[in-house]
Amino acid sequence: MPITLHPDHEAWLQDRVASGAFASVEAAARQLLGERIAELAKGEDDPLGDMSWMKPDIDEGLAALDRGEFISLEDHKAHNAALLASLKA
Repeated sequence: MPITLHPDHEAWLQDRVASGAFASVEAAARQLLGERIAELAKGEDDPLGDMSWMKPDIDEGLAALDRGEFISLEDHKAHNAALLASLKA
């Protein structure tokens, strides 16, 4: 299957071939694509990254919600409108 590389990508690959990192552009593309596909298959490419650090905050927010500690969207908008009006005055 023929693939057309972006000129910048091709130049990068050619530099790596010239430095001896790869035997050819084709070998480099094969290896790099293979590694990337393996990463994706293992789920190592979560676009949001590791967000486990957020779990305590999420749990705290859900507990507050269960306790009824929240305001409605309408109340939130009214509060922000009042705050904005006070800042403009």
